[in-house]
This record gives sequence, C-alpha cells and structure tokens, in this order.
Amino acid sequence: MRKNYFLGLLFGGIFCVFFLTSCSKVSTPKPYGYYRITLPDTSYVDFETLYPDYPYTFDLSQNAVVQPRNDEPYWINVYYPALDATIHCSYKSVHRNLRELSDDALEFVYRNASFANAIPEREYAHPEADVYGVLFDLEGNTASSCQFFITDSIRHFFRASVYCNCPPNADSLAPVYNYLRTDVIRMVESFEWKY
Repeated sequence: MRKNYFLGLLFGGIFCVFFLTSCSKVSTPKPYGYYRITLPDTSYVDFETLYPDYPYTFDLSQNAVVQPRNDEPYWINVYYPALDATIHCSYKSVHRNLRELSDDALEFVYRNASFANAIPEREYAHPEADVYGVLFDLEGNTASSCQFFITDSIRHFFRASVYCNCPPNADSLAPVYNYLRTDVIRMVESFEWKY
C-alpha cells in the first residue's frame, strides 16, 4: 500500500510539474495579413491624342484603359486592369443649371458620409484655363475613396469617382488608393477645356 502511495505521489508531482511548465507561454492572436500589391510605374499621355473630339483633356496614365460609355455623350470609364479599379467620369453641359449639377455631385459624395471617417476637401482653381473644382478624399471603408468635380462655371461640368472592384477595406487597399489618388490629382491639375 505504501508503495502505491509513493507511486501516486510521484506521478502526481510529475503531472503537476509538466502541467505548470507547459502553460507558461501565452499565445497572442496574430493580425490579419494582406496580399502584397505590386504597383506599376506611371507615365502619362495626353487624353486628347486618344479622343480628340471630346470637349476636355487631361493627363491620362498609360496603365489605364479608356472605356467610352454609350449612355451619355463624353462619359468615360478610366479602367486600371492591373488594379481592377475604375474612375467613373461623367460630363454635362451647363445650361443655367450649375447649382443643380453641383448639388447633385455633393449629394453623391456625402452619400458615403455614414461609412467615412472623414471627408476632407481640397479646392482647385486654374483661372487661366477656366478650371475650378473640388477634390474629396473619403477616408475609411467607403465604396469610393476619392471623388471630384470640375467646372468652368459657364459651359462645362465634369465629375469623377474612384472605385475598386472589391469589398472596401481601407487597410488592405491603402497602396491602391494612394496610387489612384496620385493619378486623380494629376488628372485634376492637368485638366483643360478644349472649347
């Protein structure tokens, strides 16, 4: 009986030592990993060389493909195949309805307000080219990361919004959003009316 007692005590002690030392490392959850996105180098071409009959021109990334839309004249999609992202561009002639067009563009931007952390605005004015506009950066998990509109206040109104063809996740798409934002800023700063 005494032998069984010592054996039980020995195995119990070994079990306690093993149990206490095996649980000394605390595991921590790992953050989600994201795919590495390789961004292409950028060079630009004048939009007018591709579409001379359009009433506007701007610097277009050579990584993008212009897709004219049939629903309205001078509407285009600027598609980035490597990123599966699109800049949807619309054009309207102004006929004493500038206020209506501007309000419509602002309403479109602020539809995403409930999903955005912030919507900083940046105004553009190039009086020598009659180009005036506002760029909106939509921060957070919004469907569109960047939108803008440009007008000459008399005859032309151009609006664009950036979309990626995937669920919005600002963390994983940050490199793509920054890349597209650079192209959008170049588009705005080089924008000109042709007539």
